[in-house]
Amino acid sequence: MDFEEEEQNVGNKIKIGVCVMEKKVKCGSEAFSAPMEEILDRLQSFGEFQIIFFGDKVILEDPIESWPICDCLIAFHSSGYPLEKAEAYAALRKPFVVNELAQQHLLHDRRKVYERLEMYGIPVPSYALVNRATPYQELDYFVEQEDFVEVHGKRFWKPFVEKPIHADDHRIMIYYPSSAGGGMKELFRKVGNRSSEFHPEVRRVRREGSYIYEEFMPTGGTDVKVYTVGPEYAHAEARKSPVVDGVVMRNPDGKEVRYPVLLTPSEKQMARDVCIAFRQLVCGFDLLRCEGRSYVCDVNGWSFVKNSHKYYDDAACVLRKMFLDAKAPHLSSTIPPTLPWKVNEPVQPSEGLTRQGSGIIGTFGQSEELRCVIAIVRHGDRTPKQKVKLKVTEEKLLNLMLKYNGGRPRSETKLKSAVQLQDLLDATRMLVPRTRSGRESDSDAEDLEHAEKLRQVKAVLEEGGHFSGIYRKVQLKPLKWVKVSKSNVESDEERPIEALMVLKYGGVLTHAGRKQAEELGRYFRNNMYPGEGTGLLRLHSTYRHDLKIYSSDEGRVQMSAAAFAKGLLDLEGQLTPILVSLVSKDSSMLDGLDNASTEMEEAKARLNEIITSNAKKLHTNGSSEFPWMADGAGLPSNASELLRTLVKLTKKVTAQVELLAKDEDEKLAKTIPYAVLPPYDQATALGKTNIDVDRIAAGLPCGSEGFLLMYARWKKLERDLYNERKERFDITQIPDVYDSCKYDLLHNAHLNLDGLDELFKVAQLLADGVIPNEYGINPQQKLKIGSKIARRLLGKILIDLRNTREEAITVAELKSNQDQNSVSFRTRREDSDHQLLKPQNKNEDARRTSSTSEMSLDQDDDDDKETKYRLDPKYAANVRTPERHVRTRLYFTSESHIHSLMNVLRYCNLDESQQGEDSLICHSALERLSKTRELDYMSYIVLRMFENTEVALEDPKRYRIEMTFSRGADLSPLENNDGEAASLHQEHTLPIMGPERLQEVGSYLTLETMEKMIRPFAMPAEDFPPPTIPQGFSGYFRSAGVLERLVNLWPFHKHANANGK
Repeated sequence: MDFEEEEQNVGNKIKIGVCVMEKKVKCGSEAFSAPMEEILDRLQSFGEFQIIFFGDKVILEDPIESWPICDCLIAFHSSGYPLEKAEAYAALRKPFVVNELAQQHLLHDRRKVYERLEMYGIPVPSYALVNRATPYQELDYFVEQEDFVEVHGKRFWKPFVEKPIHADDHRIMIYYPSSAGGGMKELFRKVGNRSSEFHPEVRRVRREGSYIYEEFMPTGGTDVKVYTVGPEYAHAEARKSPVVDGVVMRNPDGKEVRYPVLLTPSEKQMARDVCIAFRQLVCGFDLLRCEGRSYVCDVNGWSFVKNSHKYYDDAACVLRKMFLDAKAPHLSSTIPPTLPWKVNEPVQPSEGLTRQGSGIIGTFGQSEELRCVIAIVRHGDRTPKQKVKLKVTEEKLLNLMLKYNGGRPRSETKLKSAVQLQDLLDATRMLVPRTRSGRESDSDAEDLEHAEKLRQVKAVLEEGGHFSGIYRKVQLKPLKWVKVSKSNVESDEERPIEALMVLKYGGVLTHAGRKQAEELGRYFRNNMYPGEGTGLLRLHSTYRHDLKIYSSDEGRVQMSAAAFAKGLLDLEGQLTPILVSLVSKDSSMLDGLDNASTEMEEAKARLNEIITSNAKKLHTNGSSEFPWMADGAGLPSNASELLRTLVKLTKKVTAQVELLAKDEDEKLAKTIPYAVLPPYDQATALGKTNIDVDRIAAGLPCGSEGFLLMYARWKKLERDLYNERKERFDITQIPDVYDSCKYDLLHNAHLNLDGLDELFKVAQLLADGVIPNEYGINPQQKLKIGSKIARRLLGKILIDLRNTREEAITVAELKSNQDQNSVSFRTRREDSDHQLLKPQNKNEDARRTSSTSEMSLDQDDDDDKETKYRLDPKYAANVRTPERHVRTRLYFTSESHIHSLMNVLRYCNLDESQQGEDSLICHSALERLSKTRELDYMSYIVLRMFENTEVALEDPKRYRIEMTFSRGADLSPLENNDGEAASLHQEHTLPIMGPERLQEVGSYLTLETMEKMIRPFAMPAEDFPPPTIPQGFSGYFRSAGVLERLVNLWPFHKHANANGK
């Protein structure tokens, strides 16, 4: 080709002008940033385009009349960019503009972005605007309280998000509720490896400017970035959300780790709508996925994906079609079978990747793959749970009750917020006697006890330096009333004159509890997910791991769940943001004993009879081979004698703590009463995994408990355990005595309480017999109580397993169908859903989208509301098995639910409906369980489901269930005096026992058998709350138009694979 011919060819090419700031396209010494260079190089290789780069000097200094003339224009705003000048150029030369310039002004103001999104019916989070003309301007429509803000009457409860109205201001704040510990997280543009910072002390919102307030969307710790190239193409990538711990995940090259994920049809429609609404063909926006719905929370304008060659190919092809359709519609935009930049690439072999076996111990071969992990976990080490009850007649306290119950004299009041508890503390400080002696009423025993309890209430409220409702709550219940006549009112008015005050406190996760939970999470990460090399992290970060964490309503359980998640996912920082981002509360499933209260009372009454009357245990149901079948199995034969010893030793320990408390009280009495606040912050303590050495060195109790509260704890146990006047034992106090012994042996050994070791051993012997029998005096009663307490949890576990099976069947069918289609069709399709491979099969569509089905629970509450992130195999270049998907469900709860679940698993075969069936748990495991002392802190039960991919889909042996359990914290260091015990005593923590098998090696428990035996005791799936179908969701495709648009976009498919249609 001679020079003149080449010049003529250039003259015939479509000119694409790149009119953007150099910092947006330069990358070091390179002419363009990597994505821009990759895509423009591909466009040029088609031979139809000439790229003209304007440069900063031309854009900033030259008049528009002298700017290069082009057919198509790439222009977008950045800081310092003269947007109006570019608009004038576009008006003068009238090129095809990829991203319209006038609309880019909208992107600078978050208010206008939301307004435009709403105008086009695109879902956004619930929000409100606070506009200030001047900094710190007071607005009558804006109200801030401890746990919410109110804008024009619209209330936003914490956690909520606060965004500046200017889109270039990236300092976004999230404010957390006091029930989760309070504080604020500041999000900002990535600085090194950080993208956010948690400030536990900040609780008030900003007032120096105008802000958008919106509800916080729990997304499971993941953000989704969507990148459009025209209205018909959208690529999505997920990354770890900055709200979790603020640490940016980076790969070895220093780039932020992101993985491609599949968009749902409704999300694809949203991408199309965003593109059209803002008239930005190349556009990035942020998507939040929450409870089965998706919301757009930010629109960024021009954005390209980084480090994805498949995306570069797609973007170049789509842009080429756009430019040709706009400026050369006479030319064919059909994509050639081989892309020009791939002509010289070697042909890759087409066989699929070999699946790796899971490496499970046993004889089940290498064809098994882990599909599901379900764990039910007890919370970590906690402080003893406490309760103070006292009758109050003081005017200040009665007025306080009326203040917070709306002035209703017969209604009870619950005080939990910081403001309410501060009011109570102020009133109590006025009422507590300044000294113990020198008052006439102190000679009266009842007055003395009342004063002591008020001191205790005051000490509890002052503990920690600030209030957090997750740890303390007060109930005021009116008991007596009088009629008070009012001069202006005809009828008399009632007024309370006495109320019952109940203060509940304690039960707080200790530094040891957090450490235990975090380390157990780390253990799960490395040991429960075989076949990935780096354990769970690789699986989770590539969005092949579907994780959901549930917790009961108790603070210690929530914090255990958050600490476990921190270890499981290798997170950093404070627990509060992790808790709010990743943990869902479900008190109906994981709290409460109400359903079995009658049966439990019967069991306790029978237990009391056996212990206190020296009655012989009934062995009518038991035998030497099955000792656990007897009534009261596990109780020591000399329980009655041990009970008397327990009372004696409890008095001995209480007397010692009383001396320490008196000494502390005298010191406090010499100081100004209103200034007494222990210099110890409970919220800060929760963030620690190590003990407070300064307190220990000073001879103070561990944690935030003072000697006064420690004495109140022991005195109450002494008083409740044995009523001397009635000469009556209360065996329900045995677990509490054991609880306190165990806590003080672990955390307060440095106080050297004489007799505590001996008391612990006696309490342990009794508790090991009493606690398991409180959940049923024999196996039949254990099964009845267990099924009532754990009914909802059991139902949810069955739903988890069934959904996993249905999902695995879908994946197997999809893979089978993929194998039958050509390679070119498989790698070029826009959607990986199997409906696209078989668009003519309407029956398959109907089966997948039906609202009810005997075989499928796709529409259950759990499945529809959960956030789904699925790896897109088309773009997953560095993932060995992109189809592999594992479901994990973690349930954090209390001792009662662990006992109940275990009792159903081991005794379900005793039910009449299971005649002749063996227990789900093997004989040796039943024997071990009968000898297990207790299911201690961090005890857990794990069900793992494996799929044997070599077995037919309909074969029951395709799905195997493996059951293991751990009895939790190992108490042996409290009993031994060796070197390991000394080290653990110093750390104030106990190790967690490893998992034990509940089945014989080589045994095979199928999912079918598991379902059959558990179903009678589980809540049926239909009794769970109905699912919420996402708005506008009508199956996998909203209309056939989606398919038509895809075919138009990739017309070469029709020629490359006629059989694929």
